Amino acid sequence: MRRIVLALTLLATLGGCTTISNWFADEEELKIRQLKPIKALFEPKIVWQDEVGDGIDDFFSRLNPVVGYGKVFAANRHGLVKAFDKQSGKVLWEKNLSEFKDEGMLSGISKLWKEGESARIAGGLVVAYEKVFLGTENGTVIALNEKTGEVVWQVRVNGEVIASPAVDTGLVVVNTTAGVMFALDAENGEEKWRYESEVPPLSLRGVSTPTMAGGGVLVGTAMGKLAVVLAETGQVAWEQVVASPTGSTELDRIADIDVQPLVLGGIAYVVSFDGTLAAVELRSGRIIWKREYKSYRNLVIEGNSLYVVDNDSVVYALDRRNGVELWSQSGLRSRLLTGVAPVSSYLVVGDKYGFVHWLNQADGEIVARIDLGDDDEDESIYTTPIVEGRTFYTQTRGGDIFAVETP
Repeated sequence: MRRIVLALTLLATLGGCTTISNWFADEEELKIRQLKPIKALFEPKIVWQDEVGDGIDDFFSRLNPVVGYGKVFAANRHGLVKAFDKQSGKVLWEKNLSEFKDEGMLSGISKLWKEGESARIAGGLVVAYEKVFLGTENGTVIALNEKTGEVVWQVRVNGEVIASPAVDTGLVVVNTTAGVMFALDAENGEEKWRYESEVPPLSLRGVSTPTMAGGGVLVGTAMGKLAVVLAETGQVAWEQVVASPTGSTELDRIADIDVQPLVLGGIAYVVSFDGTLAAVELRSGRIIWKREYKSYRNLVIEGNSLYVVDNDSVVYALDRRNGVELWSQSGLRSRLLTGVAPVSSYLVVGDKYGFVHWLNQADGEIVARIDLGDDDEDESIYTTPIVEGRTFYTQTRGGDIFAVETP
């Protein structure tokens, strides 16, 4: 009997500890949710909104909408791709890329009543050459006709495609979780070359989106390197160690560069997860300057300012020429911010509660905000808003698409 009582007492004590722990966790969450009042300079306007199925749900994804040919293209993880009129939001076409098993005579009925097997779209979207390019976790790269949504070609590659392709000079370059980057012919998907990089035992759930510039393809690796591959031949021009894996455990040694290299004026800018922001000379691979910032979100340059959102959701502005910090904004800390995007003289950034915030580019002050998700984490903004003119387009985790105008 004593053993039973002791056991029950221990369980009750542990249960009490759990309750207290949850209580403190809830307090911390409430603190993060609370936004300090701001002096709003203007009121953003929702131009139109629609949806693309159930979005990405709770899965990790950087799947983003894209603008081109007078349309906004968006997709959900399951396989639904839609084209919207950029101005009105009218649906122009939709394509279901989910897979249906052959069920003979019942195949047509199956497509009417079932959702099919998920296409697991994660890489994209990108528009070029009158096509919409995307990739899937199943290792499929797909090109759709931008006017109709019909499949032009699709090919399988080694590894999951969870980052957007880079498209230029007739090539579609995709980076995979297997550490292999493929260059495909944009017209037919034929493989032209491949580049392989080392993958450590433990790395982030994410890979670097390639950048094509100056006849080369730049990509960050899971080993903390920036590599440049010649676009025409696939030969390696140079590899530069930006962040060196250090520490006693595999977790400590995570040094992934998961951002898309940013190129301007013959200089490439990258940042690693473990804390190295670097400016690298494009021609030689020489490191011009380094600073300590940790991030896995894409960098942005506007004028001479380089903008970084770090792992704690603090926004920084630096002088891109020397890396000197100009200002920081910590008022949105822990809200799991997206990357920032310039619009007019501001920066727009989304958060996990469905809010979009406008920051003054000059000093980082928050000057406006809009709630697109009713403070619901299922409707969080999870990718950097796509800006065109004074309007940006964004997608929530639950699949809602918004066009929002900055007055």
